[in-house]
Amino acid sequence: MDAGTRLTLDVWHPDCWAIEATERTDGGVLAHAIYNTPKSAPESVNGLFAAFGDTDREVERLLDAIRASEHAGELLELQRQFGRTPNAPGDVVREFFLEYDPSDMVCPTLLEHGFVHSAPARIEDGSEEWNVYFTGERTEIEDALDGVRRDAEADVSVASLTPSANGSARSNRKRRLDSLTPTQREVFEHARAAGYYEWPRGCSTRELATDLDRSKTTLLEHLRKAEAKLLDPP
Repeated sequence: MDAGTRLTLDVWHPDCWAIEATERTDGGVLAHAIYNTPKSAPESVNGLFAAFGDTDREVERLLDAIRASEHAGELLELQRQFGRTPNAPGDVVREFFLEYDPSDMVCPTLLEHGFVHSAPARIEDGSEEWNVYFTGERTEIEDALDGVRRDAEADVSVASLTPSANGSARSNRKRRLDSLTPTQREVFEHARAAGYYEWPRGCSTRELATDLDRSKTTLLEHLRKAEAKLLDPP
């Protein structure tokens, strides 16, 4: 038996309220925990989630899209608190409980085929990102993925794969990058690739703004927020 393999999976599956909502709006969803209660089981499950985005308006549109989904039940938003959850993506983060049909979940199918999730699932742009460990032999992974694809009618691709001994904990750099919103990450990655952080600089902020079709003021705002998150102590 191998020591285990860590994978990051990109997953699409039908009848998912989070996939539908993030496909139609900006922002994203983190899935923290799923549970059931004697009152709701087995017809439904409850989950604790966080909606995130760059602005309040962006997150509000995302929550409205979730409420409008035929696959979502009652959404109960948690009382807002001061400050932002450490390492949570987005400048705006709003947590909520949601009740929905357990048959719409892909997590049980992943578990059935040996994929044990190791971090909250992240849903953006109509796709779910799952960080998982595979409990079987590495040579069995492709067959197990085919089983998930078949049983969940899902599209599944492998974004990364590492032995668990090397991937037992995400690097501090990876955690910091994951705390960026999609826009902040796009701006930061483009600036780095364009030589903005080299000496002498390979490009100016005006050139970056032109490349990304944004105003210089807006670009600098996204870039400075990204830098602040990446430089903050863990």
